Amino acid sequence: MLSSYLIAEAHGHIRGIVHVVLEDADEQLLTFRPDPEANSIAWLIWHLTRVQDDHLSEIMNEEQLWESAGWADRFALPFDRAATGYGQTAEETGQVRADASVLAGYYDAVHSRTVAWLPTFTAADFSRVVDTRWTPPVTLAVRLISVLADDLQHAGQAAYVRGLAERAGR
Repeated sequence: MLSSYLIAEAHGHIRGIVHVVLEDADEQLLTFRPDPEANSIAWLIWHLTRVQDDHLSEIMNEEQLWESAGWADRFALPFDRAATGYGQTAEETGQVRADASVLAGYYDAVHSRTVAWLPTFTAADFSRVVDTRWTPPVTLAVRLISVLADDLQHAGQAAYVRGLAERAGR
């Protein structure tokens, strides 16, 4: 049975990957792109964090930490502050530049809020509809799994890009 404990456990695994990827990462490593259309580590970590912050803040009925905790100002990205990375062009993805400590700080803030929130609901809450813009409407369970899948995929991609960068001597 799906439980908030299992969801939190999965987020802990994502956190581990994010921290390994960011360990001792300098700007050259964080902005490495295997080709001009590929995503960098900086973009991948920023994006997976923005998606989690955006999607779960809506469910929590809270303001995104991106704004409320000043992360948008710290990143100072050259595009709309509401951007999460979805649908961005290759040029826009290349504009995400941030120090590893800023990326980790934002990620950790969102992760901490997520895992603190997860135990606040029961198994019955998983069937609650949280988004009626889709057919069928999206339940809490589906949204939580969607965020998890997206975050895990992008964390794995960031680890892969780090490996490519290191092999290329970056």
